[in-house]
Order: sequence, then structure tokens, then C-alpha cells
Amino acid sequence: MLLTLVLTPVTATLIFVAGCLAGYQYRRTWKAGGARWKLWLYGVVAAAAFLTLGFVPMAEPGI
Repeated sequence: MLLTLVLTPVTATLIFVAGCLAGYQYRRTWKAGGARWKLWLYGVVAAAAFLTLGFVPMAEPGI
């Protein structure tokens, strides 16, 4: 049994928004000279979001 993983447009949009917000917080923390753990946290969240969007297919309309 093969599990098919696809993103719905709403889910993909939410992941995209989360990735953008994490990237924005990463940049703000980096420019302010903030804590390294915050940089790692925001960077990993942003990277995971955009890698998910890049490698998980979107659902076909009507599915």
C-alpha cells in the first residue's frame, strides 16, 4: 500500500505564508545580531516550508 502525499491549495498557501514569516523573522534577527538559536529555528522552519513546497506535489483540481 503506497501512501500518496499531496498538498491542497489551502495547505500549500498556509505553508508558503509560514515560510515567508519565518524568513522575515530570520532576517530581522540576523540584522539585529540576535541569538543563534533563533536564527537556527527560523532558518530551519523556512527551509522546511520551502523544501516541502518544492518537492511535495499539489493536488489536481477536483480531487
